[in-house]
Amino acid sequence: MKVSLQDEILLISYEDLPKYKKGGSVVRNSYFWALKSISCFTPWEKDWEYDPEVWIALSRMLIAFAESGYLGDREITLEFPEDTPIPQELRSVSTWL
Repeated sequence: MKVSLQDEILLISYEDLPKYKKGGSVVRNSYFWALKSISCFTPWEKDWEYDPEVWIALSRMLIAFAESGYLGDREITLEFPEDTPIPQELRSVSTWL
């Protein structure tokens, strides 16, 4: 998932967010709701925002979904621009583009 940092807020690109589908995969729908539940702001069809206070929870959640084996690496890895330092709390689930 492509991400960026703005004023200490992590933004996950809207295009890379999981989509909720009524009657869809339980894992993917659970992933959608889990990401939404810890976000500080989830505007309609825009990037979702995450405060630094939830970065550890976000990291743990991404690891748990990765360990489930149902989601691909690109769906659970945070991809930062090359010129952006990755915060310590997110290093275990992040890479650079």
